[in-house]
Amino acid sequence: MGKSGAGKTSMRSLIFSNYTANDTRRLGATIDVEHSTVQFMGDLNLNIWDCGGQHKYLDNYLNEQKENIFGNVEVLIYVFDLETTNRESEYKLYDECLHNLEAYSRDAKVYCLVHKIDKVAEDQKEATVESYRRALAKRSELFQPGVYGTSIWDHTLYRA
Repeated sequence: MGKSGAGKTSMRSLIFSNYTANDTRRLGATIDVEHSTVQFMGDLNLNIWDCGGQHKYLDNYLNEQKENIFGNVEVLIYVFDLETTNRESEYKLYDECLHNLEAYSRDAKVYCLVHKIDKVAEDQKEATVESYRRALAKRSELFQPGVYGTSIWDHTLYRA
């Protein structure tokens, strides 16, 4: 989950479809929700929902489809775009996602990816991620997310 252009589909394509970082440049915006099932570690099936981040879809997920989108979730990965010009609007969307997750999947694990960390100077990367980590820890008592800096251009995505 995350806003349009955050890199959700690029990350999914890199990890599960063997795309290179350069290949992801040809990807378009996700329309509504793209469902896929990936066999992982032998007999484990991952059901991945890549949710389009355009405003009209987000509004639909958070209101009309909230039980369908947030019901029976085991893991929610929220992607924060470091190139955003409005961090508060990102936090507001994240809060709305957590509110729905609390209503429909209280036992879910939450992970937040501070994405496009490659755009940050090397000596500022850890401080940037820590800034998000502190801000996100204050936003929910029920969900204490794992927070990781990621990029499709290096190993950080796989480490997360």
